[in-house]
Amino acid sequence: MSLYLYVLDTLADWEIGHLTAEVRSGRFFRPGAHCPLVTVGNSRAPVRSMGGMQIVPDLSVGELRLADEDVLVLPGGDLWSDPAQDAILRLATERVSRDLPTAAICGATLGLARVGALDCKRHTSNDLGYLRSVCPNYAGAERYLEERAVVDRGLVTASGQSALAFSCEVLRLLGVFRPETLAAWEGLYRTNEPRFFYALMESLGREV
Repeated sequence: MSLYLYVLDTLADWEIGHLTAEVRSGRFFRPGAHCPLVTVGNSRAPVRSMGGMQIVPDLSVGELRLADEDVLVLPGGDLWSDPAQDAILRLATERVSRDLPTAAICGATLGLARVGALDCKRHTSNDLGYLRSVCPNYAGAERYLEERAVVDRGLVTASGQSALAFSCEVLRLLGVFRPETLAAWEGLYRTNEPRFFYALMESLGREV
């Protein structure tokens, strides 16, 4: 299993920061867990994030070959209405239709709505009214939920203000953390309470 992160100009760095740090470092993985992090661009040309970081994709969409168990992550950004993103959106739509692991946050949910990928699954985004206004062909309003993150048959969606919840659900999808580790990790970052740090260390069998 690998995590494939789509990267595009204006990528919202903070929305995937928790997730990429944990997957790349593997510091809290359960024993034996392994998950390479691979970046994918519309081409191999460098992109620049909203925070100004330059990212050189490992692969282009045309080179991408996803196994069923791999997870495709689509981050927020300002360019999801650009037809340049249609290739990855077609691939994501095909995966969503087959209940294969796919995750989208913030602007990426608008991209999925634009191509009809959200019409048949429970989901969320930044705001239902806004989603309807910018995606006139969107037909999934009855399945829209006012929650930070929603999971339905392999599809994870989240609002742009829910980076932690999004990361938790993708990590749960990957299965690289023990359940007790993930619960403690989420609690620590959500509350900053020391008890969660000790629970996190205990779940890993580490002394503090």
